[in-house]
Amino acid sequence: MTIEDIPEQWEIRATQTPFTGNKTAVRTDDVVMPDGTVVRRDYQVHPGSVAVLALDDADRVLLIRQYRHPVRHKLWEIPAGLLDVPGENPLHAAQRELYEEAHVKAEAWRVLTDVYTTPGGCDESVRIFLARNLSEADGERFAVEDEEADMEYARVEVAELVRGVLAGELHNNCLVVGVLSLVAARHGDGLDALRPADAPWPARPFTS
Repeated sequence: MTIEDIPEQWEIRATQTPFTGNKTAVRTDDVVMPDGTVVRRDYQVHPGSVAVLALDDADRVLLIRQYRHPVRHKLWEIPAGLLDVPGENPLHAAQRELYEEAHVKAEAWRVLTDVYTTPGGCDESVRIFLARNLSEADGERFAVEDEEADMEYARVEVAELVRGVLAGELHNNCLVVGVLSLVAARHGDGLDALRPADAPWPARPFTS
């Protein structure tokens, strides 16, 4: 048996969208089970996201701390954002988010990992990039608003982040998955063996 996720779609007898928000929606599908019964499944429809684990020359990860209202926490996170434009190249979106949230640019990019955040209740897929060879971005800082206006910044060593994840002190999924994937890649074939930044992404197909 090959341990690999495979695409599959069960029959949908009916579908409706009872709620449509600014960026996401809620969909209700009547899905046919393998035994022929039909069950109702509610889930959030999401455009997808990108996140950036930006690693500097001192082996520190660039972090931001931001208030997240649904969980009533200020979370340490890596820069991330929505794929606002259908078919948008995820690398371009990641470069934009790194600039807008941290005013940083990177010369070397790789795909670190792809992940479904909560596949039991949301179709969001996130591509997490590894960005290296960092430098300050040119021009003025991007104007922030709402929760982003209260963001804090830090650069933290990888080893300290791993400790914080395993101690239950850090909870943001992109930060947790990104940092542990970085460590796993280093103990495997190395960072240069990671997929190129323009690797196909079946969950969110894009144009070059």
